[in-house]
Amino acid sequence: MIRRKKPTPRRNTLPLHVVAWIVGAFVIVPVIYAVIGGFKPTSELSQNPLGLPRTWMTANYTDVLGSGSFWLQMWNSTFIAVLTTVLTVGVSALAGFVFARFAFRGRELFFTLFTAGLMFPFAVAILPIFVLLRSFGLLGNPFGVILTQAAFGLPLTIIILRGFFRSIPGEIEEAATIDGCSPFGFFWRILLPMARPAVATVSVLALVGSWNQFMLPLVVFNEESSWTLPLGIQQFQGQYASDTARILAYLVLAMLPALGFYAVAERHLVGGLTAGATKG
Repeated sequence: MIRRKKPTPRRNTLPLHVVAWIVGAFVIVPVIYAVIGGFKPTSELSQNPLGLPRTWMTANYTDVLGSGSFWLQMWNSTFIAVLTTVLTVGVSALAGFVFARFAFRGRELFFTLFTAGLMFPFAVAILPIFVLLRSFGLLGNPFGVILTQAAFGLPLTIIILRGFFRSIPGEIEEAATIDGCSPFGFFWRILLPMARPAVATVSVLALVGSWNQFMLPLVVFNEESSWTLPLGIQQFQGQYASDTARILAYLVLAMLPALGFYAVAERHLVGGLTAGATKG
């Protein structure tokens, strides 16, 4: 007589869903408030902060979009964020490939040195960074921001990519080698296409981190023509301190590019973060 297996009891996921909804509310409610608040005059914003506008006013958004300084800051932020992302991901992918697929003396020591970079907050090193950039003549230069952000982004990016590269079966590399593929050819033609989720993940982290960076551009740039959007938001807030609705409109427009890039790459984000978690 065949015994039927008892169905495993399903765990009660209601508490997890409740926590997820609460956390999601804390994230999405301020964004919705800012978007709707940008369509109100400031007088109505103080009287009716949570409700819909009585009259939808687009002037706050159109005034910001018609400002030349906003588009200049948008370009500066995009230029710095894209180059930072390319440099961080490119160098980290090569380093992660070496740490994952090559065995050499001192490999774990060098990897530990890279991971030790996670223990140093950026704010702690701001004074030595300023002195170093000044000695190299990079103050006021976008590459002073790009190189510094890339350097601080390397540890986490290398850890994620190394874990993913190590999860790729060695048989694939052996087959590629037998077919005459060089180590770099295997990396470029096989490993990187297979690592798209991990590459998308670290690209999102690098781009959004660069886009939101405030302290480093504040230290490096003196001229207003080089300012990024976070610096522009601070200036705009000081210039229109009494016009809260216009400030909200500026904030929403400044967030859109980073949110759009995140929305495109979001489906790869969780997979990339968890890739290689079971193999080390």
